[in-house]
Amino acid sequence: MFKKCLLTLCFLALAMSQVMGQAKKPTIMVVPSDAWCNTNGYVQTYDDMGMSKTVSDYSAAFSNDMELKLVIAKINELMADRGFPLKDLEATMASLARMQAEEMAITSKTSGAEVAESLLDRLRRVAKADIIIEIGWTITHQGPRSTLTYVMRGIDSYSNKQIAGSTGASQPSISAEPVVLLEEAILSRIDEFNIRLQSHFDDMFENGREVALDLRVFDNGSDIDFESEYDGYELCELIDEWMDANTVMGRYSKLDGTETRISYEQVRIPLFKENGAAMDTESWARQLRSYLRKEPFLLPVKVVPSGLGRCILIIGEK
Repeated sequence: MFKKCLLTLCFLALAMSQVMGQAKKPTIMVVPSDAWCNTNGYVQTYDDMGMSKTVSDYSAAFSNDMELKLVIAKINELMADRGFPLKDLEATMASLARMQAEEMAITSKTSGAEVAESLLDRLRRVAKADIIIEIGWTITHQGPRSTLTYVMRGIDSYSNKQIAGSTGASQPSISAEPVVLLEEAILSRIDEFNIRLQSHFDDMFENGREVALDLRVFDNGSDIDFESEYDGYELCELIDEWMDANTVMGRYSKLDGTETRISYEQVRIPLFKENGAAMDTESWARQLRSYLRKEPFLLPVKVVPSGLGRCILIIGEK
């Protein structure tokens, strides 16, 4: 009897260890840091509603810098060896080109209103990686010896918040290639870095993914705004009720509320739909659009994604 119980306990322990070992990991995409791109001249400018903004030019970097390709390939290899699923930056950029996603604005069919979206925002929206790893490095020379110093950050793709960081340097070397120096510098620190990534992802499973939502009303003569009443309640109140019911544990912050604009931040949405499919900001926002299209509202609503972690709902436009 004792042996039978012991065997049962061993089996349960083995099963639990297998389940823990198979815990879902976040999808990763590795990109060069803005600082590295700026230092090496790989930047471009775009127009954001009349304002000129500078962003990293990944296409130019990949076309001209073999060292970058080798560094990203090495980090991808290190992360894959530890079980993290990957999105390849260069392949994602090729998908963007094929999808003609280089347009700098999405324009309303009727009003001509524009919502600008940077290349990085579109890149994140197409890749749908959970976490972006930014890597930057410099090499210093002292006599015949070279030392590589790196800075690595883990960024939540949806909230754009830093969730992990790591810095370090290799030992001085005479003959080692940069990618070898980088591996040497990172290896002793990467597991601690990954623990932070996994901890953040585990928190999302429990408390939801953090996104943002803006609602706007166009002044197109329809006399609809967020103070319009339905069954004795203002539209803004009914939207708040929908948010209470359709966020994880009703968690969100309402930053701004006027007749024509409402802004929500720190909105926690489920990682998955009821059918088990992944939930992103746009698919979640479309659920609110469906709600506003039904009785008693019957409102035309346009959903405009702005990057991966923010959506704009434009009421009165289609």
